[in-house]
Amino acid sequence: MSERDEHKKHEGTDREGTGTDTGTGTGTGADTDTDTDGVLAEVGPRLRRIRKERGATLAGLSSATGISVSTLSRLESGLRKPSLELLLPIARAHQVPLDELVGAPEVGDPRIRAAKPIVMHGRTHWPLTRQPGGLQAYKVLEPRRKQEPDPRTHEGYEWLYVLSGRLRLVLGEHDVVLGPGEAAEFDTRVPHWFGSTGEGPVEFLSLFGRQGERMHVRARPKKRGEDD
Repeated sequence: MSERDEHKKHEGTDREGTGTDTGTGTGTGADTDTDTDGVLAEVGPRLRRIRKERGATLAGLSSATGISVSTLSRLESGLRKPSLELLLPIARAHQVPLDELVGAPEVGDPRIRAAKPIVMHGRTHWPLTRQPGGLQAYKVLEPRRKQEPDPRTHEGYEWLYVLSGRLRLVLGEHDVVLGPGEAAEFDTRVPHWFGSTGEGPVEFLSLFGRQGERMHVRARPKKRGEDD
């Protein structure tokens, strides 16, 4: 029996569960679903090509992997959705990385396009990251102004690097000034505040790892003479 006949034979038999294997989902047509379906659709032809390049038959691959000939045939024909349970032994049998069977995604353009700056409390932030959540990076411009420190606490961890100007940082009991090329990092659960020294504008980079959205105002101790 030729290999072509073997494929046809098994495409018509052993079709248990094909409703699940051949379905492409009943979602809303989101781009992510479309991309996934496209990747899965390319696996079958790739499996067949790699097997033929190695001169292996379906029967030989079945013996090496323990996967039935009919299942292998359906995988290559696109009638069976690939899974790790099936692809891992095939990759081992062919001695190729799993990526070669699935097809590694193309590397996108790594450049961050200029985003619209965000102005909050007179301070301008330029987002330098694209993905929501996780570590966030900003370039920040603080105008020249004299401010009274108002330490706050919240979940997270922050790293600051001064590009130009002078940045005043109040952290716990510390009150320091950072100049160009100087950096600081701290747990934001410690009461902190940073801003212009009042001598001029300051430009700095901020890396912030968000662990929560809660913001807490630290109650300042009453000054002597204040009413209860």
